[in-house]
Amino acid sequence: MPLKTRFKRKRTFPVISMADIVLLLLIFFILTSSYLIQPGIKVQLPRAITKEALSQEKISITITKSGGVYLEDKLIDISRLPYLIENQKDKIVLIKADRDVTIDMTVRVMEMVKRSGANKFVIATTPGL
Repeated sequence: MPLKTRFKRKRTFPVISMADIVLLLLIFFILTSSYLIQPGIKVQLPRAITKEALSQEKISITITKSGGVYLEDKLIDISRLPYLIENQKDKIVLIKADRDVTIDMTVRVMEMVKRSGANKFVIATTPGL
């Protein structure tokens, strides 16, 4: 015997609550997408097939296409480079040179770093050929 009730089921879907959920998701993705952008200097690294990850502490030196030299994302004068990394001789020096930078400029930076006593160099590349 079926029971009768005076309450009926709603057959409509509350659109307003769905709009709230979509708005909250939109705000969430907008806020989190700003954390995905990697800050830094834009350089096009040369390509290489082999790759190796660095596990040791490193000093990052970036050389841009326009000839600017950055030490850990700060623009510096190339003549001051040996004095700025003088006390960090045991770290690996990671050189990120744009693919359009001449080898002469890269060697000049390496010579400046050698003056400070560092002797371990790694040149950053992107995978692929």
